[in-house]
Amino acid sequence: MKRSAPVDRFSLAYEHRPASADTTPARAVVLLHGWPGDHTDYRLVEPLLSPDTHVVVPDLRGFGASNRPTDADSDAYGAAAQARSIAALIEELELPQVVVAGYDIGSRIAQQLAVDRPELVTALVLSPPLPGAGQRVLDPAVVPELWYQGFHRSGLAAQFLDGNAEHVRAYLAHFWQHWSGPDFTLAEQDLEHLVAVYSPPGAFTASTRWYQGGPGYVAKALAESTPSSKHRLPIPVTVLWQEHDPLFPPSWTDRLQEFFADVRVTRAAGHGHFTPVEAPEAFAALIHHATHPAATDTRS
Repeated sequence: MKRSAPVDRFSLAYEHRPASADTTPARAVVLLHGWPGDHTDYRLVEPLLSPDTHVVVPDLRGFGASNRPTDADSDAYGAAAQARSIAALIEELELPQVVVAGYDIGSRIAQQLAVDRPELVTALVLSPPLPGAGQRVLDPAVVPELWYQGFHRSGLAAQFLDGNAEHVRAYLAHFWQHWSGPDFTLAEQDLEHLVAVYSPPGAFTASTRWYQGGPGYVAKALAESTPSSKHRLPIPVTVLWQEHDPLFPPSWTDRLQEFFADVRVTRAAGHGHFTPVEAPEAFAALIHHATHPAATDTRS
């Protein structure tokens, strides 16, 4: 993997598949992973993307092979800080026409980047979380699923899990089994890769700093307010919303147009939380559409 120039002492490890040399104009997509994952969340998506597209897949701050300075404040791992690193990477690589795609925490960071640096982003391709849940985040069917966020914010996760490969394996396996669709099973070698990434001393603790670096999902949803029409995010947004995700019910798509001026929703029928891994063809197809928009495209 390559390494970016540091921002706030964080250097990102990333993979970069350049666009074919003979393609004009070149396009670019930056793919942002989720928790519990790393850049390999997109291992099945990247080969499906057009050769005329730069594909950049980083490990986020505190994840994988990227830096995780132990003396950094928690907000250095939050959405705004993560977005600064992605913006700097886009500028460092001089990427053209950048589409940013993400799911789970990668979705939050992609949205933050589009708000903070809209001149760098031509479109977003996202899976939840997305705005619009509001008070529904307190639904009795959803609340029990969010226990892990408080656990991560408390620091107890680091105490009980950090550096213990057996405990990390059991913990990560729980989420990959519980959040995925009914017909999906994470391959053993892929789980072992994540265990190898998350179990070294300090690695699991660093991954939980994201949850300490800003308001949790519940607090953010409860505090959200509907923007006026002129303040909706103007960048085209394509959403792949999964059918089987205990965290984000499909019914929560009903308010997206209140937050995005230009949004399209595609359903990931039969799939769960981990859309790039569970539904790579669908995810790649939406990225291709965003990087190669037809002149007569009409969005709904």
